[in-house]
Amino acid sequence: MVVLVGLNTDRTTGQRSDLSRIKAWWRTLGGDTFVALPPPTRGRYTQSDGHEDAAELFATRGIATGTSFAYWHWQSQDAFDRSGGLRGVLYLHWGGDHATVAAGLGNGPPGYRIVNGGPQGAFQLDRVTATDADGLPDPQDPTGVRQFLARIDEPRRRTARSTEYGPLAPAEERWLHDRLSGPVDLDAAARFTAPLEHRQALTPDETARLLSAWRETYAGRLTAWPGWRSVLPALLRQEHPEAWEVAAELGSEASYTLAAHPSPRTLELLRAWAPTGDVGAVRGWFRAHHALREPDPVRAAHALSEELTDRTAPEAAQTALLHALRETVTDEPDARHPAADAFSPFLLATIRFATDDRLPRPLRVAAAKAAADTADRVREAAGRLTDAAEAAEVLAAVDRYEAAREGLLAGTGPDLTGYEGGLGDIYHRYRTLSPADVRWLSDRLADPSTGVQGIAFCLELLHAHGKATEADLVALLPRWKKELTKQYRTTYTEWRHPLVTLTCLALDLEHPAAADLLAWWAKPKPLWKTPVRLLTHLGAPDEAKAAELWEFVVSGGDDNGHLMTWVLLRARLDGTHPLHVAEKLIGEPGIHPYTLEHVLIGVADPAQPLWHYAIDPRSHSWWHRAQEVADDERLSAEARAIGLKAAREHYVTRYPDQVRPALTEGEVKTAHAWLEARAHRTAAD
Repeated sequence: MVVLVGLNTDRTTGQRSDLSRIKAWWRTLGGDTFVALPPPTRGRYTQSDGHEDAAELFATRGIATGTSFAYWHWQSQDAFDRSGGLRGVLYLHWGGDHATVAAGLGNGPPGYRIVNGGPQGAFQLDRVTATDADGLPDPQDPTGVRQFLARIDEPRRRTARSTEYGPLAPAEERWLHDRLSGPVDLDAAARFTAPLEHRQALTPDETARLLSAWRETYAGRLTAWPGWRSVLPALLRQEHPEAWEVAAELGSEASYTLAAHPSPRTLELLRAWAPTGDVGAVRGWFRAHHALREPDPVRAAHALSEELTDRTAPEAAQTALLHALRETVTDEPDARHPAADAFSPFLLATIRFATDDRLPRPLRVAAAKAAADTADRVREAAGRLTDAAEAAEVLAAVDRYEAAREGLLAGTGPDLTGYEGGLGDIYHRYRTLSPADVRWLSDRLADPSTGVQGIAFCLELLHAHGKATEADLVALLPRWKKELTKQYRTTYTEWRHPLVTLTCLALDLEHPAAADLLAWWAKPKPLWKTPVRLLTHLGAPDEAKAAELWEFVVSGGDDNGHLMTWVLLRARLDGTHPLHVAEKLIGEPGIHPYTLEHVLIGVADPAQPLWHYAIDPRSHSWWHRAQEVADDERLSAEARAIGLKAAREHYVTRYPDQVRPALTEGEVKTAHAWLEARAHRTAAD
């Protein structure tokens, strides 16, 4: 039975809402080869959660595991407003056979349509709307207007440095200008300015009226109005006298727009912002400098790199400068290497810049870091070249890089301030720690500029490998009350909240600070700590902690790493490998089998457990651990089957282009061969 939750009517009209009608249609779907999962709760937040829900439903109802299915998750639910009205496209995700899912979904409920996103995409459900003879919507139809704007604002060509849009039909352009006539409504205008200015079609009168309303309404917070990204280019294009004052008020967020309009004043603003490490400012500064001052991109990068070093800009600034240099040399046909068409030109450019003596060392180090995990791909691609001389030159570039790599990367590490998923992508590089790694990680903990994310990453690695010391603890103690007591979500990372790890370290070292830390955890507030408090039991474990943690695990409470903590804790107490602790829980009442599956694989290496909330199908770390569990002869057939199941579901063979860092063709072939060699295996083997 499907239990429907949410609003069934639009309270303003008394009529059934979009959500209600779509759910009613959804209930009618399904058959022998296709299942429509029940509408989501907050527990189904991602596609991974959707696939887990499908597996659980199939197991509960005895549905064959190969059955195709469709669902939407809680993020897709944002397509509905609070009254259940459809305010955007509802993305329907799926698993199994694409054609079976397409047939199962059909055309959608009456009054709606489904667009097939193809075998690599989601299905899209939206309302059917009416248009006039010119294909234009009624301005009073919000859905029709949204669909029209989405259609005309879809680029026809996009590169690293530019986006190209197709021309508007005369009727379409008139319709947009009509929306901007009359009294200025900034909220509405923001939607109509973009498609016009993408074609440089905002008029001086429109721009002036929008500017006046914008500066008055959003004084002191100009970036709060989304329409500025269209109005600023129009001001610069029209040489409006207020353009530069507005650009200065906007700050570094205006860097991309300014770089597209290079001038001495552009250069002045971007040069002032770049030393902060702002990526957009650095890249914009390079583009403007290259356009105005130095036509040779390598010499331009050399000059800017040295200035960034002199002005003690953060490492991220050199990385951004490298990215801008690569964009330029791969966009300019005369500068492209003749072999570039055989593979991504970025890869070859990065390999070559790492050993290019025309560049200063900080930029070569940035290139060496960016080239990590790419040398084999470049070498493999060189083998596909038909020109022997070109292939030899590419291979020589790779050889030079590999010879210099260790010297360039000694004492360096990843950018700790960027997207945390990028840190997860390289986690497998830290499965063992070299002395240089340990020094770098400890130095980052001692650096007061390292933020919470960086502390969490570095401390987890040191503590898990048994390399964290009292000096690391002491370095962080002055910061814990003011900085580490803040909420930091770690549901989808491989590391715990840094205060959890710090508490475990203090307990393991029997440091006096442990008492203060435990006293803070015992307080009722802040509320964010309640779901993760018990994770601190991994520090200095004992039987009482194990019992309290086990009681929570079997209670059915929301697991935020509790089962993994108990497995690791029990293994420490018993002096055994955590895999043997985890495998004994297979079939145990009160243990969620899907949580246990990710725990079993996550603890395959107790020196670096994987704390991700679920098995990450795009991760090198999870792929290797799944293989190890599947091939571990010390484990039961049931435990090994869990590892093999996770390996079969991993993207290494299903969607290898989504694995990060990217795989070589050889790695993909090896993965397929590994799975094929185990095709006969079942849980009963």
